[in-house]
Amino acid sequence: MADVLLSLTMHNDVAQHVEDLLLSRPDLVRGFTASVAEGHGAVVPLVEPAELVSGHSPRTQIRMVGPEESMRAVLALIKGELPRANIFFWLMPVIEMGRL
Repeated sequence: MADVLLSLTMHNDVAQHVEDLLLSRPDLVRGFTASVAEGHGAVVPLVEPAELVSGHSPRTQIRMVGPEESMRAVLALIKGELPRANIFFWLMPVIEMGRL
């Protein structure tokens, strides 16, 4: 099965829980990258005063690559453990990857 890129974007409050889940399953996730992101647009609720002023909401984005079957298992794991986490995700095919 071909590798895919799984990207997860979530509110910062949820990120540590997701990271802990991923680290608990090395059989599914070889590694991942977490980075700071900003949520913009009509689907991003701005709640805190700082968010209303800045026009965006702080987010964390986590990316990982692996077999599609494993990445779908990761999605099922997160959905089962954090059913109301409100995490946006997408899967994309990986054409090539490696180290330079």
